[in-house]
Amino acid sequence: YEANVLPIEFDLDEENSTYQDMNAFFSEREPTTQNAYTGMFEGKNLILITAEGFCGFAIDENLTPTLYKLKTEGFSFTNFYTPVWYVSTSDGEFVETTGLIPKSGVWSYTEIADNYMPFAFGNQFRELGYSTYAYHNHTYTYYNRDRSHPNMGYDYKGIGNGLDIAQTWPESDLEMIEVTAPEYIGNGPFHVYYMTVSGHLQYNFGGNFIAAKNREYVEDLDCSTSVQAYYACQMELDFALAELLEQLEAAGELENTVIALSGDHYPYGLEEEAFEELAGKELSLPFSMFESDFILWCGDMEEPIVVDEYCSSLDIAPTLSNLFGLPYDSRLYIGTDIFAPEPNYVIFNDRSFINDRIMYDARTRTVTRLVDEEVSDAYIEQKIEYVNNLFKYSGLIIEKDYYRYLFEN
Repeated sequence: YEANVLPIEFDLDEENSTYQDMNAFFSEREPTTQNAYTGMFEGKNLILITAEGFCGFAIDENLTPTLYKLKTEGFSFTNFYTPVWYVSTSDGEFVETTGLIPKSGVWSYTEIADNYMPFAFGNQFRELGYSTYAYHNHTYTYYNRDRSHPNMGYDYKGIGNGLDIAQTWPESDLEMIEVTAPEYIGNGPFHVYYMTVSGHLQYNFGGNFIAAKNREYVEDLDCSTSVQAYYACQMELDFALAELLEQLEAAGELENTVIALSGDHYPYGLEEEAFEELAGKELSLPFSMFESDFILWCGDMEEPIVVDEYCSSLDIAPTLSNLFGLPYDSRLYIGTDIFAPEPNYVIFNDRSFINDRIMYDARTRTVTRLVDEEVSDAYIEQKIEYVNNLFKYSGLIIEKDYYRYLFEN
């Protein structure tokens, strides 16, 4: 298999010291290789969803049967994490859609609103002749999505600029799908991005419209009121996915469409005790607290595929790029194609990480070995430095508009 790279000439004699430093780092970084899954979904439609407050612990055969169907019939990721970042929801969707680590102290999605983003799926699929849409069922200007999402290559709608749904709090994912799906299904190849809101905190039946709307389905559950309300909110997402599948099937597009879904962050609106009740086990920082799931499903998959590699939301963009056979340079993503044979890193905002050999807790500088052989102190320090560099250079990609420098100079 060939490396997933583009013919980039990294100028190691660049006069600007920052760009020279970046060129040296990315030119020396090991790329990932193409693999048996490269191009598996080439030519298909893609629906990418960042689901508000979604966590894999919410997947239940009876309460969320559509999520359960997609998980058990598609790819099943057994060691997937959704770390929380600095600006919760906005950084969560930034990570999922760009494959970059957000920069601390800024709104990274706003920071790249004027940057050149050639690997953004809206831009990539639009060049292939796809229709590309993005939707958010809350105020369209929230987190400046009216600036960032068009720059990512989307025709973008939210409440206030064309998405006509009831203005409740939170708003309905189901209603968003009912209104928007007819805009793209059946009109040629499409790529659609959704940022949902029905799963938003607070998880109670007093001030949360969606929880109250679906209360009848959960009020007899043997669990706390807040966990009942959380399930009620995630059921709205499940209803929306069921509606989406129904419309795709009616249009004959089900087998030609990929659905990819991940959360923006864990449901921190639940108290720790309630979250552990949902999970059915004790949770701790920095690892198990962020265990989740990545839904990746296509209507023509004949059997599920179990994936045991450690991976995270940071890996979604490069993984989808490889699956759809898109041209990209794996050295310029911070995340990694999950199916590539090269080692992957699950990275957390406190700079803890998991790779193929160790779990490193940066808060306590504790190392847990994942292999039988000894792991040297030199190896550990080398990997700590590498992860620190990933933070540094990801921030510089954002700050210095590095993709424009590389591809437009």
